[in-house]
Amino acid sequence: MKTSSTLVVAVIAAALGAYGYSMLAPAKVASTEHAAEKKPEKPNDHVEQDEHGADRIRISDVKLAAAGVTLAEAAGATLTQTLSFNGILRANQEAVVQVTPRFPGIAKSIQKRIGDRVVKDDLLAAIESNQSLTVYELKAPIAGTVIERQISLGEYASEQKPAFVVADLSSIWVDLSIYRQDLKHVRINDEVLIDPDDGRGEIKGTISYMAPIGSSETQTALARVVLPNPDGRLRPGLFVTARLILAARNVAVAVRRSAIQTLENKTIVFVREDGDKIEARPVEPGDADPKFVEIRAGLLAGERYVAENSFVVKAEMGKGGADHD
Repeated sequence: MKTSSTLVVAVIAAALGAYGYSMLAPAKVASTEHAAEKKPEKPNDHVEQDEHGADRIRISDVKLAAAGVTLAEAAGATLTQTLSFNGILRANQEAVVQVTPRFPGIAKSIQKRIGDRVVKDDLLAAIESNQSLTVYELKAPIAGTVIERQISLGEYASEQKPAFVVADLSSIWVDLSIYRQDLKHVRINDEVLIDPDDGRGEIKGTISYMAPIGSSETQTALARVVLPNPDGRLRPGLFVTARLILAARNVAVAVRRSAIQTLENKTIVFVREDGDKIEARPVEPGDADPKFVEIRAGLLAGERYVAENSFVVKAEMGKGGADHD
């Protein structure tokens, strides 16, 4: 009798357990299904596609600026066919004066150093003559800058060599090396664009002199441009590059060369859209020059695009695409 009672209790407990499980199970499944329906938020660099199938990435102006990325507006440009030359800046030799002592003697005082600016008749040094033992003054013959000094205090100064060299650097010579195959394109009064590579842009000038002879060592001939230099931007001794414009053509839409990238075998430009998105826009490039590339299709004038450091955006889009996959 006791065994039968125990068996009945066990059966009832099992039935209650099954009923309780059946009541809880649907709630658990519903919770799981609800969790599946909740999608994770898209990260900032998530790659998506627009209605035309072009990849887009969400990236802020702050992040772009921190990476050194700059934007520009697509606009018309003048494409130029040019020849490029190397050159060097030199002091205008027509405004350079060597200051030599009149009589040999000892330098009793030195008033000017290399780099000092002088006006005409400024005192450069005082020399004690070996002949008369009197002290005479060595003065600047022109206004300019002291670019060389060959004597020191107490040193013997000879009339055989200049003690100072003074140059008027308000104008500078740009001596360009022209290869023999390019000589037929270069003429006096041709316009050239000089780039001192100082981040301040090119300087327009014209060729004022062509050397009648060439160099047997370099197989080049010299062409000279004289440039004004009122603010001292151009420093003798530094190298420059120059471009001679052979032809020019206006185009309606152009971007900087640094904006062009290749993505999935397509030529693209990264275009700013909707305030915080960058689109990899397929474009049809046309003619190009050292600065700009014509865009024949895919981009309109006025649209903002990544002009500098576009490879940074390409790398970000690659990382976003990998996360998305």
